[in-house]
Amino acid sequence: MTEQGQEKNGTIKSIVKAAKAINVLAAAGQPMSLAAMSKELQISKSTLHGIISTLVDVKFIAQDQQSGRYRLGTRLFELGSAISNQWDVRKIGYPIIQQIVAGIGETVHMAVLDDYEVLYINKLESTSSIRIVTDVGAKLPAYCTGLGKALLSGMSRLELQCYVSAKGLAKKTENTITTFDGLWKEMQLIRLRGYAIDEQEFVEGLRCCAAPIRNHAGAIVSAISISGPISRIQGEKFDLCKKTLQKAAEEISLQMGYENKR
Repeated sequence: MTEQGQEKNGTIKSIVKAAKAINVLAAAGQPMSLAAMSKELQISKSTLHGIISTLVDVKFIAQDQQSGRYRLGTRLFELGSAISNQWDVRKIGYPIIQQIVAGIGETVHMAVLDDYEVLYINKLESTSSIRIVTDVGAKLPAYCTGLGKALLSGMSRLELQCYVSAKGLAKKTENTITTFDGLWKEMQLIRLRGYAIDEQEFVEGLRCCAAPIRNHAGAIVSAISISGPISRIQGEKFDLCKKTLQKAAEEISLQMGYENKR
């Protein structure tokens, strides 16, 4: 043991026990008493009670006030819905991504915001010999990427302040926005025009245009982008990229249940 409750490989026993408790309730399909869970998990009631109490506090588990039995909590439903939305948007977006790459010939990505970072969930490479080095599952900063700025654009001023406090605004290139006021102005501009632009803010020579995707409630849940060397993404082609992305984002949003009432 490296620390109390932690194995040499980094596994924390209490978290493993908490996960097992959630799994037992999920498999049971009905509320369970502490005694029944203790027997099933082969964990003492006193130890299990502390774990369950913590899970109740964070709403992963709920307790029936009359019977005292436990069931899965609402937070798990919320997390499941969030994951479902991410994968739904991935499935809906892929055929549209294929159309964009076939028509424009540049790399297209889709991403979601995960722990204040851009998480890539879809990618289709450019047909050109020059490619963008990113992978599905990779994470990049949000404030200096087209996808990230599109995802951040739904935040309130206070939410954006929290983001900046948590992640900072480190300078990546000469074009990186490094002040809160500058980033806030950028968010307002994105909301006004409906798309975000990364003007070599993360990588020199790379231009990216991105548009936010909304769910049925109008919340930004994903974003789609076109990326390529600035030598190719300019002029009429740049204008075409912006129009194409806005149309694609709108189409995916509509399939996600979004109704644009403006």
